[in-house]
Amino acid sequence: MRADRVFAYGATAGLIGDLVLGDPRRGHPVAAFGRAASAVEKVLWRDHRGWGSLHAVVCAGGAAAAGALAASALRSRPVAHAALTAAATWAVVGGTSLGREARAVGGALAVGDLEVARERLPHLCGRDPQFLDGQQIARAVVESVAENTSDAVVGALVWGAVAGVPGLLAFRAVNTLDAMVGHKSPRYLRYGWASARLDDVAGRPGSRLTAAAALLAGPDRRGAVRAWRQDAAKHPSPNAGPVEASFAGALGVRLGGTLSYAGRVEHRPVLNGGGRPVGVGDIERAVKLSRVVTGIALGACVAVRLIAGRLVSGRRGTA
Repeated sequence: MRADRVFAYGATAGLIGDLVLGDPRRGHPVAAFGRAASAVEKVLWRDHRGWGSLHAVVCAGGAAAAGALAASALRSRPVAHAALTAAATWAVVGGTSLGREARAVGGALAVGDLEVARERLPHLCGRDPQFLDGQQIARAVVESVAENTSDAVVGALVWGAVAGVPGLLAFRAVNTLDAMVGHKSPRYLRYGWASARLDDVAGRPGSRLTAAAALLAGPDRRGAVRAWRQDAAKHPSPNAGPVEASFAGALGVRLGGTLSYAGRVEHRPVLNGGGRPVGVGDIERAVKLSRVVTGIALGACVAVRLIAGRLVSGRRGTA
């Protein structure tokens, strides 16, 4: 079995595993990586970009190396290699958990229970929920579903298609490091700089594929194109901008505006300003769009990997 087919079977099985089983309830590999990264931080932390860069290299490089060693050991056993790819895919993607948490907040909002909705919102994003009303919470959920479709699913598939199991693990490691140390707090402004920049680079192809898939799958394609073109570059994140703008246009809603992270207020540009305010029902629509986007992304990644594999095999055959 060629490597391209190993990825095709493994990634598909891994996504099915996520759909059926969700995240591992105990001993989640991403949580284990987070604990290891925290231990490395305790040793390396200095208020300096160089030490933060070393932290990123040690943690992300270690994850990639572990994946490479495991894949290399199974290279002559394609079925086992495909199973490893499936397990890695299941471990690093989080589409089912994303949808479950979004729906939990939406359910609380639907019955008017703002307190429960505020309690559940931190499971999705790092915003301060205490002073958010129902509409603001719904907007935060839709934005989180859009961004995390790229960060928690599509980006991993892209790098899995590029580099197999090492790519899957390295992408999740980089994304986790950004969440841990990449924010602009006094402690991490310098130390987390490398992790944040690395996440920007690693997340770029996945974010564009996510935005393009939302454009194809959304009920308002013209709106998605218009919002992506007009508003994506206004967002402070080079990767969240295209994704959130495309989702906003596809769903016909208005995203962006004032928000608060850890006591820090941000006034972000409005995305798809001609859209309507986000309603509770838009949470379910965003989750369904995320599911379709995931399917499109899987198909695109598998197709590209298979085509590349055939081209490589053809060249070897004529050499």
